[in-house]
Amino acid sequence: MKELSMLSLICSCFYPEPRNINIYTYDDMEVKQINKRASGQAFELILKPPSPISEAPRTLASPKKKDLSLEEIQKKLEAAEERRKSQEAQVLKQLAEKREHEREVLQKALEENNNFSKMAEEKLILKMEQIKENREANLAAIIERLQEKVIVTENRAGAHSFATHSEVSSTE
Repeated sequence: MKELSMLSLICSCFYPEPRNINIYTYDDMEVKQINKRASGQAFELILKPPSPISEAPRTLASPKKKDLSLEEIQKKLEAAEERRKSQEAQVLKQLAEKREHEREVLQKALEENNNFSKMAEEKLILKMEQIKENREANLAAIIERLQEKVIVTENRAGAHSFATHSEVSSTE
């Protein structure tokens, strides 16, 4: 059994003859149901030709303008001037705030750059001092080893010369 809408059910009580529910008519259009599918429904929309009554374009009556006095015109001009000045002041204020923000950002960037430069310079100075201390320590260690070798060689040479000298003196 086909489902009927509540309106169709009520209308069927008043109009016992069956109605074609596939066609709906409105003021200036008619809607026909073409076919039903599992994927959806299709409709044909038929527009009726415009009626002779509606041929004349409907114009909205513009409100009657009252005659403005010179004072009223002057007040409106002054109000418009105030609005213009207010908008101008607002734009200038926004520009000033934007410039201030840009200046603050630039100042912060310069400070960070200076801080980075100072930190890099301090690190470089510390590294150079460490390199200098390490080099001096290495040189001192090399000099000490050389002095020890010289002392050892002198002792050997002195002992050798003492031994040769004592051999020479004992033969004499």
